[in-house]
Amino acid sequence: MSPELLFEQALNGLSFGALLFILAAGLSLVFGMMDVVNLAHGAFYMLGAYVALSVVQRTGSFWLALVVAPLALGILGVILEPLLLRRLRGRHLDQVLLTIGVSLVIVDQIGAIWGREVRSLAAPAGLDGSVPLVGGEYPVYRLFVIGFGVLLAAVVSVVHQRTKVGMLIRAGVEDAEMLGALGVNTDRLFAATFAVGAALAGLAGVVAAPVFGLQPGMDGDALIYSLVVVVVGGLGTLGGAIAGSALVGPADTFGKVLFQEFALAVIFAIVALVLLFRPTGLLGRIRVAR
Repeated sequence: MSPELLFEQALNGLSFGALLFILAAGLSLVFGMMDVVNLAHGAFYMLGAYVALSVVQRTGSFWLALVVAPLALGILGVILEPLLLRRLRGRHLDQVLLTIGVSLVIVDQIGAIWGREVRSLAAPAGLDGSVPLVGGEYPVYRLFVIGFGVLLAAVVSVVHQRTKVGMLIRAGVEDAEMLGALGVNTDRLFAATFAVGAALAGLAGVVAAPVFGLQPGMDGDALIYSLVVVVVGGLGTLGGAIAGSALVGPADTFGKVLFQEFALAVIFAIVALVLLFRPTGLLGRIRVAR
């Protein structure tokens, strides 16, 4: 592999890793706070991309779509958590089956509203070109994805570590029942957490659409990769989502270049190795049963 190709693929890996962080952060947050493995997360990602497509078609503004789609998914999350998930709190298998059902409904409605053909979403003006890098051209939008992912990780880390909301989330991860006993409205906190998780999935769908397009099945791919990231990094931890995406993104990119027929096997080999030597994930901790 030439130095130019190596550098290009390294950037592709960082770009994909940044996207995976945006996607997996919401899933990890919901699991850590609510002890819920949300298998509708991929459908939220897909819905965010299609909502963005409609906003861009009607207004011509990608930046408006970047705001509207996560907001719409956040509202959907606020509705679904008290309506469905709250009734099944602590019943993990029922929650899994419920979120699978929600995913199927959302994907079916996307097909009914937007159709089942492959769609594309153009990068916004100013980010739709290329810049010269190490003897070649590299898309500006992929550099934007890297920067956006890093910025989001920094903002989420500050909120998580240095704000009252972050303090409540950390306390809820440790012991939600004790937090409720101290007078915190955990129902409201759980609804807000699920809404933020859904909004992050929608945000990932918007950011990913100009790179990967929109097509049936994108929800399944997103769910698999996000689960891989949170398992490798450590379930329910923000740092784990960062570490997992930083490892899985480049590994997947170079795997597809070097081992095209076994690219997916490379990812699951990493999962197996991490779980073999670190069963809780890279930055995960043993969870106490609630």
